[in-house]
Amino acid sequence: MLDTTHQKILREISLSKLALLASLLAAVGFLSAMVPILGTQLANHTYYVISENIIYILFILFLIFGNIIYLFARIGYFKRLDAHRPVTDQGLRSIYNTTVPALTFLIPSYKEDERVIRQSLFSAALQEYPDRQVVLLIDDPPNPANSNDLAALMQARKLCEEIQSLLSAEQEKYERHAKAYYDREIEGLFDLKGECLLLSEHYQNVARWFKKQKKTWCVNDHADAFFSEKMLRALELQHHEHVSELRELAENINAMPAKQAHARLRQEYYRLSTLFSVRISSFERKRYGNLSHEANKAMNLNSYIGLMGKHFQEIQQGDNVHLEETTALESALHMRDAKYIITLDADSMLLPGYAMRLIHIMGQPGNERLAVAQTPYSAIPKPSNVLERTAGATTDIQYLIHQGFTYCGATFWVGANAVLRKAALEDICIQEQSSQGLIRRYIHDRTVIEDTESTIDLIARGWQLFNYPERLAYSATPSDFGSLIIQRGRWANGGLIILPKLIRHLMRAPKKLSTLAQVFPQLHYLTSLAISPVSVVLLLLIPFSSSSELIIEWLPLTAAPYVLLYARDLSLNRYKGAIDIIRVYALNLLLIPVHLGGALKSLQQAITGRKSAFRRTPKVLGRTTAPRLYIVLEYGLLVLCVVSALIGAMQDRWLPTMFALINGGLFLYAIARFIGFSESFKDMLPSKVCSMTHTQIITTAEVTPRERIFKSTE
Repeated sequence: MLDTTHQKILREISLSKLALLASLLAAVGFLSAMVPILGTQLANHTYYVISENIIYILFILFLIFGNIIYLFARIGYFKRLDAHRPVTDQGLRSIYNTTVPALTFLIPSYKEDERVIRQSLFSAALQEYPDRQVVLLIDDPPNPANSNDLAALMQARKLCEEIQSLLSAEQEKYERHAKAYYDREIEGLFDLKGECLLLSEHYQNVARWFKKQKKTWCVNDHADAFFSEKMLRALELQHHEHVSELRELAENINAMPAKQAHARLRQEYYRLSTLFSVRISSFERKRYGNLSHEANKAMNLNSYIGLMGKHFQEIQQGDNVHLEETTALESALHMRDAKYIITLDADSMLLPGYAMRLIHIMGQPGNERLAVAQTPYSAIPKPSNVLERTAGATTDIQYLIHQGFTYCGATFWVGANAVLRKAALEDICIQEQSSQGLIRRYIHDRTVIEDTESTIDLIARGWQLFNYPERLAYSATPSDFGSLIIQRGRWANGGLIILPKLIRHLMRAPKKLSTLAQVFPQLHYLTSLAISPVSVVLLLLIPFSSSSELIIEWLPLTAAPYVLLYARDLSLNRYKGAIDIIRVYALNLLLIPVHLGGALKSLQQAITGRKSAFRRTPKVLGRTTAPRLYIVLEYGLLVLCVVSALIGAMQDRWLPTMFALINGGLFLYAIARFIGFSESFKDMLPSKVCSMTHTQIITTAEVTPRERIFKSTE
């Protein structure tokens, strides 16, 4: 089986190398064809046309550069997959023989639905690790005027207590069993085989508990079903398998050396006693006047990280409550310190083994400068919505790209989940005085892509980042175009601001071959969402260019290797390669104004110095209203395609005409399937009418079991 997998991986690497060679040859051929044309134009002194063609060539070369980066990343991904040898479960359990460093999960949440928070809290609390706590960082206004917001806030607070109570009952039971064993061991009143069989009964009860939770878990959509199967069912099966291991051990334990047998039993009981041993709490920074209230996820995290390891007491100062540091008093509020922090978005979930496996990597000799270990998140599979499915496909391909970046030493922190070494955050921390007092910024929030900028800060200080080559984390994907605009617009906003910082770091870095391997992926990552949309728009305008025929002739040849392997990767990820590659292309066309909007906001911030507002991805019943400007631009691009096709046809230039018609058809398909004609027209209505119409949709729509009411996070 291993040999078969190895051969399949080698085949994918070979395909990537062939595609890479084909792309390079096509690029050379394209440039060879363009050079004589530019020479003729130079001889004729048609400098305006020369400038136009040079601009087209540069943008097309950037698209080719992106294709090449993808193919390099694909090679790196499969090489890492081939070399990956995960540590065995028994190897991971060796942590129960030592004292482990403390771990804290931080889950930032802002007006999230109770069901979404529940999944994230459970996925963190049920991670296997001896010394862990989970803190829900509630960022809702602490005294909301709206009754619905108040109810949601109370639900979030109550949820932590509810899950803690559920797990504490199991924890107390198994701690008693462990203590009883230690007493028997001291008194010598036990036999090895009997203890193994008793242990198997305890773990059988653990498996039954997970089975019970799965039966009572409310399944309303694909996210609920995924959590039920991949978390609760997986843990049930895992403990059933362990029961079999213990029964097999019972038959052989008397033949083991006594010291080894006792050590194994102590390990098993210690593990049993910590399976449900977790402290779950919530923290609300906005309750305190001397903590930052800046409206972004980074400062929500920073506020809590800055308190870790200290004791505080609440002091009333006027109308505000302040947190003041104090000595270690019993009545004081103690913020437990931790060597490792796992950040997890409230709309994300972790699979079993995430914490153990990634912290194991962090603790290996030679990884002392490893600041971030993560598994880039994947899309929750099997959505019913075609937009969510298509957007999820692009997310799953990004997973491949990020894994390939690690092979090149160009890992970026992707903020939905990560294991962070607290010492690394302290190393890049910036302190500044504000009206609230001293503010510490561990995760920098100058841009709305705080994880990306913090990546540059970490590598500039000599820290490293790592992507674990397994899918162990999943996140929700927006199910409507209005929500997707906010998410993808945020992703596109900030790269150009961070770019100078990266360039300064690269100029100071040692000049060697490995640095070059890092440079190109990093530069493309920060600039692609700004430059690629401009390139595509220019290609749509090509019928007005004298060299359009030649450019469009070469375009399929330069893109074909990338497109074919992208489609293949979709198929390998259980998508419909031939169909979904068309949908992905159509969605990318639709996102051109969104990505350009994000890039323009970056430029606006660079010029004015004012931060862009951090906008959370909203979750509402039905759909989120899309901004009118974006809808107008979508139809404008559709009209542009039609006009380009008409001009090309009138000039008997059929290749550009076909190119424009194909793109126009895909724009039409994208508007119909991903937005909806009637929905887009409603979004273009005046604000009051649009708001009233949207309210009517929410209050009169028939709610199916799949549809849950989500409060807007805006």
